Formats: sequence, structure tokens, C-alpha cells
Amino acid sequence: MEHTANRRSVLLVMTVSAFLTPFMSSAVNIALPSIAREFAMDAVTLSWMATAYSLAAALFLLPFGRIADIYGRKRVFVAGMIAFALGSVLVASSPITIWLLIHRALQGLGAGMIFSTGVAILTSAFAAGERGRVLGINVAATYAGLSVGPFLGGQLTASWGWRSIFWCTALLGGAIIALTCWQLRGEWAEARGERFDLVGSLVYGVSLVALMYGFSRLPVAPGGVLAAGGLLGLALFVWWESRSNSPVLHVGLFWQNPAFAFSNLAALISYTTTSAVGLLLSLYLQNVRAMSAQSAGVVLVSQPAIQAALSPLAGRLSDQIEPRRVASLGMALTSLGLIIFVFISATTLLWIVITGLMLLGLGFALFSSPNVNAVMSCVDRRRYGVASATLATMRVIGQMLSTGAATLVFAVVMGRVQITPESSPLLVRSIKVVFAIFAALCLVGIRASLARGNVLSPAEPQAEVGKQ
Repeated sequence: MEHTANRRSVLLVMTVSAFLTPFMSSAVNIALPSIAREFAMDAVTLSWMATAYSLAAALFLLPFGRIADIYGRKRVFVAGMIAFALGSVLVASSPITIWLLIHRALQGLGAGMIFSTGVAILTSAFAAGERGRVLGINVAATYAGLSVGPFLGGQLTASWGWRSIFWCTALLGGAIIALTCWQLRGEWAEARGERFDLVGSLVYGVSLVALMYGFSRLPVAPGGVLAAGGLLGLALFVWWESRSNSPVLHVGLFWQNPAFAFSNLAALISYTTTSAVGLLLSLYLQNVRAMSAQSAGVVLVSQPAIQAALSPLAGRLSDQIEPRRVASLGMALTSLGLIIFVFISATTLLWIVITGLMLLGLGFALFSSPNVNAVMSCVDRRRYGVASATLATMRVIGQMLSTGAATLVFAVVMGRVQITPESSPLLVRSIKVVFAIFAALCLVGIRASLARGNVLSPAEPQAEVGKQ
């Protein structure tokens, strides 16, 4: 009975935490026009509200995934939640743009620690035959946060200003910290006693910063140099890790495990093609269609609402049907939704926008939890933290590439101008170009999803909960 109660506590804590970060992100998307007006930001600078957060998360995902495997996943999770809540308080108190972005990066650091441990803890606590169900619940909580975020974000922004979003986030983060310390017993650290690769972590972090910052500076020449240097650094990281006795990232998983490699590639493509949708359509609805933040939030909620409703079903399906089939169907539907937005204009009927969002929601619901189940089912227990962190890294890098692609198109098509009614034709043109790129890439992703092969296997012995 105690064993079952602790498993329920694990599911409760991880479900609430899975709700928090997407709630904040989607609520902030709605508040971006208000933030831009208060700080007089142009479109490129405004995009760093998302990029600073995502880049910091990506930097720390892999290192903290490894640290969690060695020293304890619950410890890292709690520390990450503390950093996330503190960052939220500081963002809400930021007086100028530079501090706003620095504090967003602190939030991202905490998010990286949360992302690298949440799924790993769930996978440790539940046996293989139950994982699709609990991971589906976890993904549903993520999309519930995305669903509620635009609506509540619009209401909070209209009533108390955009800073209230971050105050609410901090309060919910504090509640999760208290719940974790009160309810979760024991610890998970199957790689206890192994060494942490500090050199590899530093090479990875510096290279990723150079790559993403350089990408954001394109098309100017220094951006290209930085991006190229980042790619070379990541190649050095792979070489170093392949020779390390205790790597941050076990690169052999990619060479020797096709299911792991292609599942992560599919995740990277999926997040790259969908993560900027909320940002793009928030700007479109409020600046081109002149909708209020509340009304735009109601429209945008249609996508994550579908995802939240169907993700548990998709997770259960992936316990019975090969995850690649369910996930590949989902990616095909996502491609269709993106193609609809390639033809968006200032006069597009609202029901067409909502239909496109619902298709994206259906597609991503069918893709996400089966893909997570596929990744976590093809590695051994000692590498759950690294596998969870790798998958989360694909998500965060995909989010950065998605925002970066939008930023690059804005810079080329619009230039560094503030978004106003006068610049709305250029904004629409930029949005159409971004969606065309995303749709083409997502079609390629269907092939990656199908190429992973079969991953279902007989259920393993019951997972240990609260392993000391």
C-alpha cells in the first residue's frame, strides 16, 4: 500500500510540475505585445524573451540529467524548481530590458533541471507496461498548461499587467516545492558513484551558446562565424564523449540504438516546426487582426486543449501499438495543419485559423507521448536521466531553432522595426514564409519517425519507487 501511495505521489508531483512551465510559456506569448510596448522592443529583441529562456534550459539539460543519475533525481528536481520560482520573482521585478532577459535565463536554468528529471523519475517509478499511461497523463498536464496559459495570461495581463503572470508562476512553483518535500520519499540515483564529465559539459555549453547566438545574428557575417564555430564545438563534444569513460551523453546510444536516435530526431523536427506557432499567431491575431489579448488567448487555446484531451489516449495506445505508427500519423496531421497556415492572410476566416490549430493539436497529441514512451523504453535504468535529458534537449533546441527561424525571417523580411499596424503586411509575409519552412521540414520528419523501427518489448519487472 505504501509503495502504491508513493507512486501516486510521484505522478501527482510530476503532473503538477509538467503543467507549470508550459503554462508560463504560453501565458507569456500572449503578454509579448504588452512587454514590447513597455520596454520599446523591436521584433528581434522581443524574440529573446523566448530565446534567453530556451538557451539557458538547453545549456543545463544534459549536464543536470547526468548529475541527477549520479546524485539523485529528486534533489536536482527540487533545486531546479527553486531556481525557476526565484527567476519568476526576479522577472516580475525587472526594471529594464537587460535584467528582464537575464532573469528569463535564470528561469531557463531551473527549467532545464526540471525537464531533465521529471520524465526520468516517472520512468523509474513505473513499470514498462504502465509507462504509456502515466507519460500520457504527464503530457496531458503539459498541454493543459498550454491550454490554460493563453486564456489566463490574457486575463492577468488585462487586469493586473504582464508581471502578474510571473508572480502566479512563482506561487505555483513554491507549492510544488512544498508538495515534493512533503510527499515524495526516497531517491533515484542508479548511476551513484560514477564520475561527472566536467570538461565535456563545458565544451557542450560553450558550443551551444555560440551556435544559437550566431544563428540569431544571421544573416550578418559575425553570426555565420559564431554558428560555424558552435557546430565545430559540438563535433568536438561528440568526439570527446565517445572517448570518455563516464560521458555526459553516451553517444553510442545514437550509433547503436536506431530507435533512440530516430525518436530523438523526430522530436527535434517536431518541436522545431511547432514551437513558434503560439508566438507567430499571437502576433498575427493581436497586430494584424487587432484582437485583444483575451480574445487571442481564446483562439490559441484550441490547439493545446485538443492535445491535453487526447494525450492520455495516445499514451495508452503506445503501450499496445508500435509507438512509431501512432507518432508518425501524428506528424502527418501536424504537417497538414502547418500547410494551412502557409496561406494565411489579413482576411483569413477565423474558423480556418482555429481548424489549423486543432489539426496541430491532434497531430502533436498523437506524436508526443508515444515518442516519449519510445525513447524511455529503449534504454537501461542507469541512463534514464540522460535519456530524459536528451529528449528534453531535443525539445528545447527545437524550440530555439523554431524561434530562431522566426527571428531570422523577421530580420530579413521586416528588418529591426517595432511591430505596428503600418508594418503588418510585412509581418504577414514573414509569418507565411516561416510556416512554409516549418511545413516542408515536418514532412521530412514523418520519414524520421517511421525509420525508428519497433520498440515495444515484454514488460520489465516492477519499477522501484523511492530507491535509496
